[in-house]
Amino acid sequence: MISVPTVTTSPEESLTLSERVENWVYLYTQSLEENYTKRYPNSSDPVKFEMEKGRKYWRVNQVNGGVHSFVDRKTGEVYKPASWRGPAKYVRFDLRIINNRMKLHDPEFTDWAGGYLYLR
Repeated sequence: MISVPTVTTSPEESLTLSERVENWVYLYTQSLEENYTKRYPNSSDPVKFEMEKGRKYWRVNQVNGGVHSFVDRKTGEVYKPASWRGPAKYVRFDLRIINNRMKLHDPEFTDWAGGYLYLR
């Protein structure tokens, strides 16, 4: 279980890019949880997501499930998972781009099951 990152309480202007990415990933996990809650309001076992810090990526995991996505810790690029250990080849979203970030923080756009991560 991960608690709220301490960077979420700091003004964004004073943070480094890596700290901003950590904050954005946390908000991304909250959006995924809210998406599930909106789709299944009567669920007795809500789905939770957590962020796990790796050497190069933040791994967004569904608690008691699989990997949802990978986010590059330095750049904020979001990848679909290829396996438990690593991401697929192509960048799906970039958290540095405001429009991409707004989409990933919007529970109406994100899908707790990850359908939005497929290339179109």
